[in-house]
Amino acid sequence: MAKQLAFDLPSVPALGREDFFLSSANTLAMSVIEDWQNWPNRKLVLTGPKSAGKTHLAHVWASLSGATIHSAKSLSTITPDTISSAPLVIEDIQDIAGSPDAETALFHIHNLCQAAGHSILFTADTTIRSVGLILPDLLSRLQGTSTVALDEPDDALLSAVLLKLFADRQLMPAPTVTQYLAANMERSFDAAAQVVELMDKEALASGRALNRGLARDVLDNFRNLSS
Repeated sequence: MAKQLAFDLPSVPALGREDFFLSSANTLAMSVIEDWQNWPNRKLVLTGPKSAGKTHLAHVWASLSGATIHSAKSLSTITPDTISSAPLVIEDIQDIAGSPDAETALFHIHNLCQAAGHSILFTADTTIRSVGLILPDLLSRLQGTSTVALDEPDDALLSAVLLKLFADRQLMPAPTVTQYLAANMERSFDAAAQVVELMDKEALASGRALNRGLARDVLDNFRNLSS
């Protein structure tokens, strides 16, 4: 069968509190986020593997606190007025590890936010000790910050994540498809995101339905790509 034209349209993730599926892997993190007014020193580090839900939780917290969200790579866009007006989220601090200028900028942002009396949430893919920060003052500030971690998904969470990733792409496979994927794929959030993307692209290109046959073929291809 001739392949159809496939338009790689971006998915739009649903990032509300009601869209966050709770399980044993993330219940503690959600409770800490919701209890943000009691964070020690008004700051928190949220860690977890790629695609674990850190950005989702950051948006949940922003809706609760009025915080503005910034990536660590865009620190130059954060002005003193921004810091003085609202709490901050700084996402993916591992992306600036080893950059003296960026780490110095984050150190000053941290101090200014504290002086302004606003809360600040940092996210990272790994523990602060393992991130690779080289500025001693910044490292000591973040190592002294309370941390909560998102764990790899359990069975219920992996199935829910798959359903959400499909829904973000306006796709509705049968429950048997997500059950098959959850039972046979690598158990990680990042793998779930990649598998759903591959299924979407293959269904568009080939005209095949989102069924177990397509899921089986995509998982086979994904294993070959990963090996």
